Order: sequence, then C-alpha cells, then structure tokens
Amino acid sequence: MEELHKPVLLSEVLQVLKPSLGESYLDLTAGYGGHASKVLDLTQNYKESTLVDRDSFATEYLKGKYESEPLEIVNEDFYSLVLKEVECGKAFDMILADFGVSSPQLDKAERGFSFLHDGPLDMRMDREQKLSAKEVVNGYSEKRLAEIFEKYGEERTGNARRMAREIVHNRPFYTTSELAEFIKSKSKFSRNHPATKFFQAIRIEVNDELGIIERTLPLIPKILKPGGRVAIITFHSLEDRIVKNYFKEASEFGEESELEILTRSPIVASEDELVINPRARSAKLRAARKRK
Repeated sequence: MEELHKPVLLSEVLQVLKPSLGESYLDLTAGYGGHASKVLDLTQNYKESTLVDRDSFATEYLKGKYESEPLEIVNEDFYSLVLKEVECGKAFDMILADFGVSSPQLDKAERGFSFLHDGPLDMRMDREQKLSAKEVVNGYSEKRLAEIFEKYGEERTGNARRMAREIVHNRPFYTTSELAEFIKSKSKFSRNHPATKFFQAIRIEVNDELGIIERTLPLIPKILKPGGRVAIITFHSLEDRIVKNYFKEASEFGEESELEILTRSPIVASEDELVINPRARSAKLRAARKRK
C-alpha cells in the first residue's frame, strides 16, 4: 500500500529499540504504520503486538494493510489503552509513542488542523469527541483563551491576552483560513506565520494532548517487560519537557529505579533526513529501558 506518512527518525528509533525476532511491540500512536511496519518486519511477531491510534482514519487504513496478520489494531486514545493493558497484566518488549500530528491529518483540509489548507475549524484527532476547535475559538472566555495561548502556544502574556481579546470581539470564526488571516492581520511581522503558535495551542487544548501524556507516562513501566525499551518522539518543548522530567524521575535512584535512560540528550534528525522530510526539524527522540 502507498505510504501516506513519512516516519521521522526511523533509523534512530530502530537503533534505540533494537527490535529482535519474536519480540512484542506496542505502538501507542501508530498512525499509518510508518514506524510499525519496519519494527514488525524485524520481529515478525504480529500475534503479540498492538497498534493504537485515536484517529479512526488511521486505524481503518492499518486494518486494511494488515488484514492477513493476527495483529491487534485499536481505535482508542493511548491512555485508555494503557490502562486496560495494566489491568490485564500485559507487557511488551518495546513501546513507541510519536506525539506528532501525521501528514494526512495536516494535509486533509476537512480535518481543520492546518492554516495552510482552508477547512472547518475542527482539529479533533478523535472524530467522535464533541469538543472541536470551533467550540474553543467561539465559546471559550477571553481569559481562558489567553491562558491556553500562553500555556500551550508559549506566547508572551501580553500577546496572548491581546489576541484573545481580538478573537472574542470579532468572533465567530468557522474556517482555518478565516482565523489564520485574522490572526495575521492583528500581528506584527514574524518569520513564521503568526497563527502557528495559536493553532498549536488550540489543537493541544482540543485533544488534551499534554494531559494524556502526563497521565500515561507513569504507567509505561507497568507494561514493559524487564529489559524492555520505550522510545518517545516529541515535536515541541512542552511535550519534550514532560518526557525529559519523567525519565529523570523514573531513573534517579540508580539500581532501585524503574527505568534506565538510553539517551542522555535528545536525538534529533540528521541533515540528510531534513532534506527529504522537513517536518522532522523539530522532532526529538528520547528512550529508556526497564531495569531487569
């Protein structure tokens, strides 16, 4: 089948996970199987592996791709899935989480993730949930909008408050282009599109992205086999800070720790990869191993 999404840091992920024949694998954000297909090629263990994604477009694609394999494919957010695995006592040799938005999500205008494509204000990874970007932009108070722009968009306090006020006084907004052009018209010159951080903040709020990460990470050691490896790819400083701090906390007691850090500093994309996959520019990979 055609590759819909180019996986970032693929060779680096394989290097830290070191997949071996017969090992089990859990992909918490499988997307369109870019990383998973390479890992499973090496392990050949479909029966004891699981691919998870909260986007039903992705899981339907994966079911078609692996229809002849005894592979578990789950349409669910990864926190809910991990809770279930903990409850049933299941554990894996390898776990991967790639917290980036997939190319198909960005490129499909009707998903409303990107201001580069005109579409409805949506941004839902799970199309069944009620909260969308439209409700956030048109329904949140000025104070709450300012808070998410500052916290999740990492905008300066004054700029976050000013843009929240402008949006509230000029809403409703219904499309990505409409909102992006409005933000641009109210912004000073910027090297990047002025809407970039505001769209990031709205998307994080809609999908509770940081909250899900924070709730999931402490459960990871419970579903890793002794000697099992976990690799996590982040795409902005908010995610990376959460992962970095968790790995530090889980490994700071030496032999008594749950995890041993495999990457003292984050691994980033090579210049060669950036030439063919510019979206890898902000990607950071961290990995750890469960102590035996």
